[in-house]
Amino acid sequence: MLEHGGRLQRAVQQYGIAREDWLDLSSGIAPWPYAIPEIPLRAWARLPETDDGLEQAACEYYQVNQLLPVAGSQAAIQALPRLRRPGTVGVLSPCYAEHAEGWRRAGHRVRELAEDQVDYYLDSLDILVVVNPNNPTGRLIPAEQLLEWHARLARRGAWLLVDEAFMDNTPQHSIGEHAERPGLIVLRSFGKFFGLAGVRLGFVLAERQLLQLLAEQLGPWTISGPTRILGQACLLDSAAHQQQIIRCAVASQRLAEVLSAGGFAAHGSCDLFQYLVTEQAPQLHEFMARRGILLRLFNQPPSLRFGLPASEQDFQRLARAFTDYRKEQP
Repeated sequence: MLEHGGRLQRAVQQYGIAREDWLDLSSGIAPWPYAIPEIPLRAWARLPETDDGLEQAACEYYQVNQLLPVAGSQAAIQALPRLRRPGTVGVLSPCYAEHAEGWRRAGHRVRELAEDQVDYYLDSLDILVVVNPNNPTGRLIPAEQLLEWHARLARRGAWLLVDEAFMDNTPQHSIGEHAERPGLIVLRSFGKFFGLAGVRLGFVLAERQLLQLLAEQLGPWTISGPTRILGQACLLDSAAHQQQIIRCAVASQRLAEVLSAGGFAAHGSCDLFQYLVTEQAPQLHEFMARRGILLRLFNQPPSLRFGLPASEQDFQRLARAFTDYRKEQP
């Protein structure tokens, strides 16, 4: 199992700090969960049905004609590699580590690429995987560039897989509307933007035939009845979408200012996190953890991802910790 953010219980045990005393900034999930709608008893008592309106609500939200709900985009990341014969997969790195791991596990040859290497290797790839905006760097590749790569790949029957897990805050940059094109697959995550990662819901946008193959691979009832009702309600609440977009943008900018005041300039960001590259990453991670502030540590390169604090109190707590850190530096 690969490392991920959100491992709060492990931090509780390691540092001996009560769970309620932690400020968990280790995952790029909006810290303001949408309100949970009333879940009728039938959703718990009956098998889930696919004509309850979830797919229609999601199609409207993502502006597509067809899609497949999955138990979090992670389910698709693990299943999609089984739909192709083993080949050569380029993964734009660094990125969410489960992508490279999923293709390797299915027997594919994985080549991790920097962005400036893609054009050179593209014609030798069977699949190119891009996380956009990138996790953890926040890098956003223009839609025109992605569609150009897709056109070159599609001429040979190759795929472009774009993981848009963090795209909800900037939907104008999505290429989901083009996902009916053969060989273009777009993954969307529900839990991050809506602050409800625990419900395990995501969507695959692609041509109909591929969605059918993936559905057969995953089997029936992949999304629970309560999750289907909850997801539909959130996807249809367009007024709340705009409020969440604005709130995340303001908080992300405020977070960048806290980092800067603490002596660190962010190297990348999106509206759900800030990304910091520094040789001090391990020490800073440990310093914060001993004060009950959990960050996401990456080793290559040494870096940290900061999720959004939820309140003024949380921002002030983080700022004070940076002040204390500077005082301890030689």
